[in-house]
Amino acid sequence: MATATTSFSTFTPTTSSSPSLKVSPKTLVSNVGFLSSKTPSKPLKTRSNVASGSALGARMVSAPPAITKPPTLLDFETSVFKKEKINLAGHDEYIVRGGRDLFHLLPDAFKGIKQIGVIGWGSQGPAQAQNLRDSLAEAKSDIVVKIGLRKGSSSFNEARAAGFSEESGTLGDIYETISGSDLVLLLISDSAQADNYEKIFSHMKPNSILGLSHGFLLGHLQSVGLDFPKNISVVAVCPKGMGPSVRRLYVQGKEINGAGINASFAVHQDVDGRATDVALAWSVALGSPFTFATTLEQEYKSDIFGERGILLGAVHGIVESLFRRYTEDGMSEDLAYENTVECITGIISKIISTQGMKAVYESLTEEGKKEFLTAYSASYYPCMDILYECYEDVAAGSEIRSVVLAGRRFYEKEGLPAFPMGKIDQTRMWKVGERVRAVRPAGDLGPLYPFTAGVYVALMMAQIEVLRKKGHSYSEIINESLIESVDSLNPFMHARGVSFMVDNCSTTARLGSRKWAPRFDYILTQQALVAVDNGAPLNQDLISNFFEDPVHDAVKVCAELRPTVDISVPADADFVRPELRQGSN
Repeated sequence: MATATTSFSTFTPTTSSSPSLKVSPKTLVSNVGFLSSKTPSKPLKTRSNVASGSALGARMVSAPPAITKPPTLLDFETSVFKKEKINLAGHDEYIVRGGRDLFHLLPDAFKGIKQIGVIGWGSQGPAQAQNLRDSLAEAKSDIVVKIGLRKGSSSFNEARAAGFSEESGTLGDIYETISGSDLVLLLISDSAQADNYEKIFSHMKPNSILGLSHGFLLGHLQSVGLDFPKNISVVAVCPKGMGPSVRRLYVQGKEINGAGINASFAVHQDVDGRATDVALAWSVALGSPFTFATTLEQEYKSDIFGERGILLGAVHGIVESLFRRYTEDGMSEDLAYENTVECITGIISKIISTQGMKAVYESLTEEGKKEFLTAYSASYYPCMDILYECYEDVAAGSEIRSVVLAGRRFYEKEGLPAFPMGKIDQTRMWKVGERVRAVRPAGDLGPLYPFTAGVYVALMMAQIEVLRKKGHSYSEIINESLIESVDSLNPFMHARGVSFMVDNCSTTARLGSRKWAPRFDYILTQQALVAVDNGAPLNQDLISNFFEDPVHDAVKVCAELRPTVDISVPADADFVRPELRQGSN
């Protein structure tokens, strides 16, 4: 059995044609729905019927780009780190570059902090605790990083195995750790935060700092008409990747300065003027190549939305739809898996990571380009239909409430049995995936299948446009829609399968994928694929917008900030928690 190691390195795209798919003649059809932020070259028009087959396209009236909600200018001041201005698609934004050469600044930025309490040992906890500990040790700081866990937690043994212990004062009870910490990093599950925040707040010292890696708790507090206590600072540092990626790239980065996962940061409350420098120090210590500013509210909206979109839920949905499509058209199961999952998590992700989205199209043969455009034109609006709905459900608090209630159903209550999440990895497609990976040569990134590429890029562009129209910064848009996908999550899915990620990532993401993946599956099957089969003409304005969209230049700027090292994911990597090393499809 070949080792399941994924390392994106030098490659030559292998294209695969799909002769069974119908390619429609190019016919001019006006664009309806969201448009890119460029100035339109011709008057906007609407039609009662849209070639893409999307109900969204049929009912929406194009809005001039001028009414797009402008991104919030998120400037900040730091007395310790160097702030840098970058321009993304005509918008100035501010970042702080990371690097191990900045670790000597950590003691100054963390001034007044004697203990950092890392609460929880889930996806982010192990990675962040170890990265912080290692970075502070390299900086010769005496700040203690202590893990806080609930009594009786099985995670005590895992924390001890990672070098934390009761004897050294670096491992203990959750509430004792909170009470003794100057900076409390609350990394327990979102639903657990929602159920325990009152007790957590009551144990925090006055003037201490609450650190979050997700804005979920703010969204929950808003939904019940509450806010954080006014005697503490509240900051966030949100790595744009799951915990194992944060740790793995930090470890790899010991060889190359600056390797890691990008992060956003937010200062929600600052009671004594320290919050910005503390948040930036936290991000630098995690190994973030660059850190960009956001707000806690914008973060949770984009993050929860992204998990349900291209980061997990939508990918799960589209590969299920396309696998079924290809096998029904006579393709073998193994080849259909390669042309869906392997294609997206391997070669497409590599190309986008290093060259951008347009390079996927440019890597195809002339016939492949036609198939790409057919798939793109047919899939864009159906994908946007679900993404638009999902974003508004997140913004309205519906998804947050859904996660909280689901977490409570994991336990018996009200005379009803417990319903923890089950696994998805035993169905036909995922068993095929197990078989495909068992014989896959090391380093194989799969075929570049044009139709799959068109659907995936359409999904990515639709998500970018929804976030853009909702006023998110380009840094946040690109990280949540592109970088986190192709540089963090997809390499893990390539090594272990999409079902592995759906079954093993954070509770909030797993719940979101189970809820929204079927929606993407069904709408592609019922609208996009039907439009292709019916010979629907290409939406030429939509295609033109793709090639001319300013996001491509913004992606190039972000790519220049990308570390030179690619994530490598061996199956037996010791940084992955034991349950994440279990076999999956």
